[in-house]
Amino acid sequence: MKRGSTFFLKGVVVFLGLGALAVCIFLLPWIASGDAEAHPEDSYLQYPFLACSYLLSIPFFAALVQTLQLLSCIDRGYAFSESSIRALRTIKRCGITISIFITLGVLFVILFIDDEVTHIITLGVLFIFASSVIASFAALLQKVLRDVIRIKIENDLTV
Repeated sequence: MKRGSTFFLKGVVVFLGLGALAVCIFLLPWIASGDAEAHPEDSYLQYPFLACSYLLSIPFFAALVQTLQLLSCIDRGYAFSESSIRALRTIKRCGITISIFITLGVLFVILFIDDEVTHIITLGVLFIFASSVIASFAALLQKVLRDVIRIKIENDLTV
């Protein structure tokens, strides 16, 4: 396979990662401080919000790194290898972890925040659905890839 065949996808993943990094560095602290100024009675939630946001970004960036590794395996002609299966397994686990973190965050908001939180719950459900779809798709690809490798090994042993 030509090396440039996944160039566009790698560019999208890198662009997505840089955008998420910019949000983590610039936008999240600005949002937290602005909310703390607007609602001084809830300003104690500023640092837990930032900590949870940064904790949530760890599996996201890990999934992006594994996606780049998977695309590199495809470029090198090792699409049907154990490293591809490991990358898909890590992407699946990251998606599940993100879903769990967001679910816990939504439950926290429902239980402990007395204001109008419909928009937060809606966004949380949307992100839970998106990360669950990604985890399910990675699990499906992992299973298919494992079956293809098994069939390939059986065919290699056949004379």
